[in-house]
Amino acid sequence: MWYFLAASLLSLRVNKIISGFLLAVAVGLGYVNQVIDYHALFLLLVVVGNYLLMISVGEKSRKIKEGLSCINLLIALALALHLIPGFDNPKVLDSVIAGSQSAPFTMYYNFDKALIPFVLLISMKTLFVAKPAKQSGVLGWALLIVSVPALLLLGVALGGLRIEPHLPAWFAQFALANLFFVSLAEEALFRGYVQQRLTQFISPVLALLITSALFGVMHYAGGWLLVFFAGLSGIIYGLAWMWSGRLWVAVMFHFGLNCIHLLFFTYPFYSRH
Repeated sequence: MWYFLAASLLSLRVNKIISGFLLAVAVGLGYVNQVIDYHALFLLLVVVGNYLLMISVGEKSRKIKEGLSCINLLIALALALHLIPGFDNPKVLDSVIAGSQSAPFTMYYNFDKALIPFVLLISMKTLFVAKPAKQSGVLGWALLIVSVPALLLLGVALGGLRIEPHLPAWFAQFALANLFFVSLAEEALFRGYVQQRLTQFISPVLALLITSALFGVMHYAGGWLLVFFAGLSGIIYGLAWMWSGRLWVAVMFHFGLNCIHLLFFTYPFYSRH
């Protein structure tokens, strides 16, 4: 089921028919395995209905399309916050310890969050590929790449992390979930949709800062230190999107930072025990 869901997300940019078929298989398997129930199926029908309405309306009524887009955005936000019933996301890792200095870590496979790119693509045709809002040279990209470990080292300097190289036995499970059900979902929402929409009305830099701040606040459950670092990481991901116009570029920066964090530092944070 999870491999079908990941494959559907991977093919979403390339071939929507194949992606839709793989998603249908994943949904069917999810229902059989009681990961989703009729509430989730009803939500999917609503999303499909919105898609068909937007096609039928076309360019006849911008207000109707904007209203449907707002509904899709609210659905995506609710999925990100796990507010929609009908999803019984399985716990894959339960209080595992990445290293001797790391805090316990629990991870779920989130079917609801993984649906975000599908929902937003209905309203934003340029979700995956858009015209870059600004350009940057080789030096800018080099500095952006260096900023990934630099941000984690800042976490060490502030006492939230420690350097602790390790390769957990559950890394493959982590990578699958983090790439498709976390990084892609969050980047689709914040960079592909919110930052792109804001860039249509305000300066790209201001859109970047606002989106990064919102991304930080979304991590409030982890405490204010996490909000701070999530906001800074949001600037990195936002620059990657702003300079490339490619959602997957931002996703790989997001995924890369999370992997470096797990493999070379205490994860999710330093445990003072």
